[in-house]
Amino acid sequence: MPPKRPEGADRFPRAVEPSPPVKADPAELYAALDLGTNSCRMLIAQPKGNQFHVVDSFSKSVQLGLGLEKSGRLSRGSMNRTIQALRTCRNKLDKHEVRRMRLVATEACRRARNGASFMASIERETGLALEIIEPEEEARLAVISCAPLVSSKTEQLLVVDIGGGSTELVWIDLSRVPRVERPQSIMRLHAGFKQDLNSPFPAARVVDWISVPLGVATLRDQFNDVQDDAARFALMSWYFEENLSDFSPYESEQTRDGFQIVGTSGTVTTVAASHLDLRRYDRNKVDGLRMTSDQIDKVIRNYLDLGPEGRRNDPRIGRDRHALIMSGAAILQALLRLWPTDRLSVADRGLREGLLYAQMSADGVLDDGP
Repeated sequence: MPPKRPEGADRFPRAVEPSPPVKADPAELYAALDLGTNSCRMLIAQPKGNQFHVVDSFSKSVQLGLGLEKSGRLSRGSMNRTIQALRTCRNKLDKHEVRRMRLVATEACRRARNGASFMASIERETGLALEIIEPEEEARLAVISCAPLVSSKTEQLLVVDIGGGSTELVWIDLSRVPRVERPQSIMRLHAGFKQDLNSPFPAARVVDWISVPLGVATLRDQFNDVQDDAARFALMSWYFEENLSDFSPYESEQTRDGFQIVGTSGTVTTVAASHLDLRRYDRNKVDGLRMTSDQIDKVIRNYLDLGPEGRRNDPRIGRDRHALIMSGAAILQALLRLWPTDRLSVADRGLREGLLYAQMSADGVLDDGP
């Protein structure tokens, strides 16, 4: 089955490539920063119609959660790396004179005993005030960023955000929403997962959601002592599945017709790049790509055949992803065992895009509709 991009995949909230060096009006700029277990990432953007235009961006692997599983604390080295990255972010914010921003931290800082004190250190060292957000808000922001990738034929939707320290799953029932309204109904979830019974708009219904405290870094660390590559992968996948026991939106098996998974994470985009045999990553080819369970399984089997050394040298995976790809693939395989699909949509978007959309939507600076 050839890869497909759904109609509307290139619409809001895609991250448009940075503009030519024309200084944007600071009054129009918004910033979103996501400090995760592995990476520190930021976007600076301005509203443009019903989407946004990226003015500047930053992304760096800081490995903030390194050693967290054993010690329960953020290490001094990890915090120092993060502070350095955040200083760069601060410089960019100052350069563009950004005044409206949302800067958040997720699972590593939620779990660490010194997470709150680290937030205070960040503000003292960089002047940036980060907030540690709860799992529900993290899930909600990931969901709304993926709305344009939802097919008008989708009746049941599962949005999966595989992070470094946790994985969020949100199951949404769209069966009562007119087809043309489905993406927009998902975007309205930025206000909360509970239905607004007084809303005049057709509502997407969140059937169930869960935040599993296992991401690509934390799951890998759980099984670091297993030497055999294939055995480690199998253990990680089954262990993750066991942690989904409290997430069962429907007892009956879902048919592939009318069911769609949207996956947002470095794992999903890397699997897509491998499927397309991209030696150099191309967001325009990856974001919005549809893959079947069988195609994903083929890529994962190839990863296992390559072994650790082969994956390290595979340009489709990349040097910054090879150490984490098998734990991410184990999560993905567990999900597809439970809910096989012919429509897994790959989303090269996530928390930062959701943060931008929520801010711009609250200020009323976006045109209606995805």
